[in-house]
Amino acid sequence: MPLRGAFFLERKKQRTFIPSVTSLTIDLEAVAANWQRLRAHHGAPTAAVVKADGYGLGAVQVATRLYREGARHFFVAHLEEGTRLRPHLPGAMIAILNGFFPGKEGIYSTQNLAPVLGNAAEITAARAHARHIGRALPVLLHIDSGMNRLGLSPAELDRLAASPADVDGLRILYTMTHLANAEVPGDPRNLQQISRFHAACARLPPAPRSIANSSGLFLGPAFRSDLARPGAALYGINPTPGAPNPMRPVIRLTAPVLQVRDIPAGEPVGYNAIWTAARPTRVATVSVGYADGYHRALSNHGYAVFDGARLPLIGRVSMDLATFDATDAPGVVRGCALELIGPAIPPDEVAQLAGTNGYEILTSLGTRGARVYAPL
Repeated sequence: MPLRGAFFLERKKQRTFIPSVTSLTIDLEAVAANWQRLRAHHGAPTAAVVKADGYGLGAVQVATRLYREGARHFFVAHLEEGTRLRPHLPGAMIAILNGFFPGKEGIYSTQNLAPVLGNAAEITAARAHARHIGRALPVLLHIDSGMNRLGLSPAELDRLAASPADVDGLRILYTMTHLANAEVPGDPRNLQQISRFHAACARLPPAPRSIANSSGLFLGPAFRSDLARPGAALYGINPTPGAPNPMRPVIRLTAPVLQVRDIPAGEPVGYNAIWTAARPTRVATVSVGYADGYHRALSNHGYAVFDGARLPLIGRVSMDLATFDATDAPGVVRGCALELIGPAIPPDEVAQLAGTNGYEILTSLGTRGARVYAPL
């Protein structure tokens, strides 16, 4: 039976059913293979960052697949993300990167969620809660080594180093820092951060250390630690910009062609007439827009792929529609699907065309289309 809201397309005497909305295929086996690749490269325990709903690909699905693969350390941003995952990850560490939220202290202890403590006030609150529940509270300690975002400041570090009893009642699972420039291998601030971090750890109660994010894993032995924390690389984003991507592709976003029409030279296409045909043109109007997470910034810059051919995006990306030049792709007809992001046009390339990064491309993908977990 065809999918509800799907096109029926007769091509080469084969029946093909294509959803009438965007279709996002997510390859969980590729995610698992990427995690194994990163773990082998690190040569030490390796976590999985599954915040932002698994970078837009489904945190529960991604995390449970990685749990079966052997992952036992997971990081999310928000407490609510941790509570959603806890039933699916028995016994695993789930760390809350955004810290220890006031008024919700009991959720951390009852759900066995480890807050990442990044300032003196959080340390005080966590210690008070540990006294309240009568047992040690598992936490991570975040040292700011140069990001100047979250993490203990130099002044807070000095105070804690002078009074280590301030963490009594806390079980520090890891002391961590976050690299600000890891995707730029030659940036001297990378080694500067490592030096600052190790110097800070030497002044604090001993605990395992966590350093590398996705790109940090590829900076060399100095960036290895007791626990790496890759995120984007799990989902196929290149952790080594400027070099070949060592990760497997994970997603394919496709959308159906709603209409194909011929226009003469001199005719504009789309809102505000920002593109005008320089030749007689076949225009394919496709069921995708910025409401699906396909960025408006791609207007006149992006392209789609069909049977190996690149179809330039022409005119504005609107809320629900985008238009492509199908003049040189005669196989494009109403009901066929164009690849918008995938192995033939990776998220990093789409990001470059849109003036952003692959992280934003993935996390922007909407939920109103069809979502399929299957091999690419």
